Amino acid sequence: MKVLVPVKRVVDFNVKVRVKSDHTGVDIANVKMSMNPFDEIAVEEATRLKEKGVAAEVVAVSCGVAQCQETLRTAMAIGADRGVLAQTDVELQPLAVAKILAALAQKEQPQLVILGKQAIDDDANQTGQMLAALLDWPQATNASKVEVQGDRVQVTREVDGGLETLSLTLPAIITTDLRLNEPRYVTLPNIMKAKKKPLETVSPADLNVDPAPRLKTLKVVEPPSRSAGVIVPDVAALVDKLKNEAKVV
Repeated sequence: MKVLVPVKRVVDFNVKVRVKSDHTGVDIANVKMSMNPFDEIAVEEATRLKEKGVAAEVVAVSCGVAQCQETLRTAMAIGADRGVLAQTDVELQPLAVAKILAALAQKEQPQLVILGKQAIDDDANQTGQMLAALLDWPQATNASKVEVQGDRVQVTREVDGGLETLSLTLPAIITTDLRLNEPRYVTLPNIMKAKKKPLETVSPADLNVDPAPRLKTLKVVEPPSRSAGVIVPDVAALVDKLKNEAKVV
């Protein structure tokens, strides 16, 4: 079984995000970039399936600028066998990414596509669902447990009332949640091995996909700064402020 794992290059989660002075977006100049944490979980899960003998090959794919090769190398250091980069300098939105991934899925013919439920930069949570719609494949989102059983995959996902278990026929799409697994630490020997693994570069045009943006960002602003708290002398003063200033009681 072949597993396809899309990964995205995003601003590292430890970095404090800064908005550009013209409010057109987020400033990524000289900012540390890394793999989207949810996608890292997806690569780990695919690698575990390969280690169990369920998957024969894990292919990591990414869409974006040339620097996304670094993200693919990280995925290969975790356990992916090879990488494919759909390289473009165009700003990619979820629908364009889903179309590129659909074209790559038709080319690679995987039995399973595992990707993060959302990216931490735009929090769209759309790509997996759009990909399932374009391919007309069954999908399971927010997966917290994945078990492949013959030609079916059983996925446990968290819902408001507890846990929901779905059984999907392969090929299928799965998006990962935080509780699915804990990604392994990437060791130096595996990083060195990843440099020798094959990495193919294609363009959206090669896949007959137009990545032009459909949405326009009007303005990006930082959330309002939190005002400092005050100390009140007694309960009566607290109630007075809640009633007359905050107007919550």
